[in-house]
Amino acid sequence: MTKPVIGLIGGTGLGQALLQEVQGHSHTVTTPFGPPSAPIVVAKWHGVDVAFLPRHGLHHTIPPTAVPYRANIFALKSLGVTRIIASGATGSLREEIRPTHLVIPDQIIDKTTRRATTFFDMPGIAAHVEFAEPFCPTLRDVLIQAGEKIDVTLHDGGTYVCMEGPAFSTIAESRMHRAWGGDLIGMTCIPEAKLAREAEMCYALIALPTDYDCWRGHDTTADPGALLREIIGHLEEATRNSVALIKAALAVLAGAKYQACNCNTALKTAVWTRPEHMAPDAAKRLGILLSRGGDPIGETQ
Repeated sequence: MTKPVIGLIGGTGLGQALLQEVQGHSHTVTTPFGPPSAPIVVAKWHGVDVAFLPRHGLHHTIPPTAVPYRANIFALKSLGVTRIIASGATGSLREEIRPTHLVIPDQIIDKTTRRATTFFDMPGIAAHVEFAEPFCPTLRDVLIQAGEKIDVTLHDGGTYVCMEGPAFSTIAESRMHRAWGGDLIGMTCIPEAKLAREAEMCYALIALPTDYDCWRGHDTTADPGALLREIIGHLEEATRNSVALIKAALAVLAGAKYQACNCNTALKTAVWTRPEHMAPDAAKRLGILLSRGGDPIGETQ
């Protein structure tokens, strides 16, 4: 098997769309953190080796809090992925970010409370990665360049507020998120982005605004079914836009020389435990993260 380079993590809507587009071999991967959300499809797509994973499972059965984020990132790492382009539906916290637009965020506010957010959570190895820039600047630039080649409205930068869910915000919370400087509200980019950094993988996100969050208010006399249909329509259009953006980004990546960035060496100064003092079980469990290209722990079939 040729090892893929680009991991594609599909969120709401995009997962099913990409499964229809990407035809390849399905791989069941085992990890020390359990199984990933679904088998990973490995294929050649638009001239680039890709590994595609639907975040919420094949039939969207996994809610945001229950997504096996660590298994997902570990599985992609074990298949040789070095860069991840993820997607996710969001609500908009800004008037100018309209439904169906695309946003390439550059910052995150983490409001999650019930998720495992690190690979280094057991005694034996202490590690603290830099996370000032939570999204890879190099990969963000690729997406922004790609956005110039297609007919979409693309916002360069924005702060993604990641909430626990599954319920949406109250009006007071939504107003608070705006006051904090938030531009988008979603439920999935944390801990994904943190784990990708710990795994020394570049990670960038395409945010798909499907509606305005409740700070803006809705027509209370409108039929709830009609409102839901409108949101689904926005999601479908944003999904088409995001597929076009990913295709354009892959074309940029296919024609560009690979450039290493600081994401690829995130653990170089992050691991504070000397090798001779690492607990053997912890070192074995995280071997693929610590080996810098060593034999993967994950088994594929």
